[in-house]
Amino acid sequence: MEPLYLTSIMCICCETAYKTPRVRPSFKKASARDSDFCSYFKSDINPDYYVVRVCPKCGFASTENGTEKLTDRQRQLYYERIGTHWVMRDYGGNRTQEQALECYKLALLCAQVVGEKERVVAGILHHIAWLYRYVGEHEQELRFLRFAHGAYIRVYETEGVDLNNAKLMYLIGELHRRLGEPNDAVRWFSRVVNDKKIVDASMIRACREQWQLLREEYSGSISVVQEEQARMNA
Repeated sequence: MEPLYLTSIMCICCETAYKTPRVRPSFKKASARDSDFCSYFKSDINPDYYVVRVCPKCGFASTENGTEKLTDRQRQLYYERIGTHWVMRDYGGNRTQEQALECYKLALLCAQVVGEKERVVAGILHHIAWLYRYVGEHEQELRFLRFAHGAYIRVYETEGVDLNNAKLMYLIGELHRRLGEPNDAVRWFSRVVNDKKIVDASMIRACREQWQLLREEYSGSISVVQEEQARMNA
């Protein structure tokens, strides 16, 4: 069985029907996963490469989590800033890392132009960081992790009550850790552990584990790690 199959969707911008590749569920099982949820797969096909759908006619790119309908004003903005420059091309087959990156960056531009929800923008930015991680481009990975971190903070400030706060808070702390900001990381981890309203055992455990990792990495030399030690172990 081929790992890829084509599914038909309707472009929410130009209303053209087109086919976009998807990965069959049996090929999506991850063989490993990083602490910020970046997944690795045994198959040569990486499902992350196929998250973004790109209309070959107008170039509008989006993910399944994006808006399902555009206003006339959003369409106008898209064509003014991106659509008029689009050169027709098709991402309907196997995608290389470079092509996947093109799709994500196009989706990012589209999301920014039409004023997509911050959580969608954050997810796109985080995926771009993962694409750079896959090929070892550390500086670019950190660059987009920082962008993603800023977007997640805005999600927490605007949408936090409607989302899984524990996972979002953990992720903010973990990106602080990956960006070399241990004090800020421990503050977010400790908020998850010490908030009595949070009952997500897996996220509480993950926060404890990452705090312990910080303690080992910095040998207790950072003030917040020392201050939070007793509370995290309580």
